[in-house]
Amino acid sequence: MFERIILLVLDGVGIGALPDADKYGDQAAATLQHVAQAVGGLRLPHLEQLGLGHIAAVDGVTRISVPVGCWGKMAEKSAGKDSITGHWELAGVVLDRSFATFPHGFPEEIIEAFTTATGLSPLGNIAASGTNILRDLGEQHLRTGRPIVYTSSDSVFQIAAHEDIIPPEQLYTICRQAEKILFPYNVCRVIARPFNGTCAADFYRTSGRHDFPRKPPQKTLLNLLQQQGIPTCGIGKIGDLFAGEGLSDSFPTINNCDGMDQTLKVLDKINHGLIMANLVDFDMLYGHRLDSRGFARALQEFDFWLPELFKRMSAADLLIITADHGCDPTTPGTDHSREYVPLLLSSEAITALGSLGIRQSFADVGATVADNFRLILSDGQSFLPELKLDIRGSYS
Repeated sequence: MFERIILLVLDGVGIGALPDADKYGDQAAATLQHVAQAVGGLRLPHLEQLGLGHIAAVDGVTRISVPVGCWGKMAEKSAGKDSITGHWELAGVVLDRSFATFPHGFPEEIIEAFTTATGLSPLGNIAASGTNILRDLGEQHLRTGRPIVYTSSDSVFQIAAHEDIIPPEQLYTICRQAEKILFPYNVCRVIARPFNGTCAADFYRTSGRHDFPRKPPQKTLLNLLQQQGIPTCGIGKIGDLFAGEGLSDSFPTINNCDGMDQTLKVLDKINHGLIMANLVDFDMLYGHRLDSRGFARALQEFDFWLPELFKRMSAADLLIITADHGCDPTTPGTDHSREYVPLLLSSEAITALGSLGIRQSFADVGATVADNFRLILSDGQSFLPELKLDIRGSYS
């Protein structure tokens, strides 16, 4: 059917609380709607044309009468609301329990094992903002050489170190040691957080961040495609989220603009298979930092870029735009939010445009991609049969 599928994951762009959001304290969350309200309306003409206004009422986005795409929204079936859980479910892996979190710091046996394995007694061991922890403990780290260990509302074991004290490669080795210690505790990720600067006033995190995630517990869509010789390309943090599993090529990025540029470059090189990109700024720079205006600006920049993507697509391409969870910058706290995610499809080959309804799992995306390449995932319901296709011609 489609020769090439482009799957864009807008990290943190939820579109309304799930029915079970109250269990997570997220019953008031609605990321996209609240961002639009906070800035007096969003201008997203190209997403609007694909049918965004039909998914939910978003200030500034019109419910146009004749969209040129297909639309819907998807519920998360897995337990949890983090990026790895969301991406794994998009790729067909549904988790029945959420990863462990440590809001009061890690238990003493973990810290003792870390000290024994690394020869380093860490500072911190608290839940904290990444920027605040540098302000509070960065100078002590410079004096003592002790790494800073901290967590967040996510299932993460983060290790911060100044690049002049513990160089990044050494920090990565320490993270791999921590990864082995943490495996029995069901911790989702170990994250290296190198930083630079001379004092609390000017410490800054560098681009040397590296994630060491758990591997998926079963084969994902990416594994199945790769085993059949179908190219799989990950852009942004896709490689980290899947621990490098199932990817023919992986291109890390530094921000949304880089991710969008890398996507266009890859389209010039790969004419068959799956291209999966994560655009992280919505979540990392704006959702977690409660910056509605920055969030809105990033959405509008993405929308402005879409026509360039459309120019590179042929009628044998399918574009899927979705998200992995919410990250509402207007609700209390800085955690992810348990939300529906938007589902938007674009292809000149689709002749039956309209609603795909409310999907019961993110895995429907993975099932659809698998179905397209004549494969079967263990979870998810393909929506490919709901599309009437006429694959010929190209975008003008």
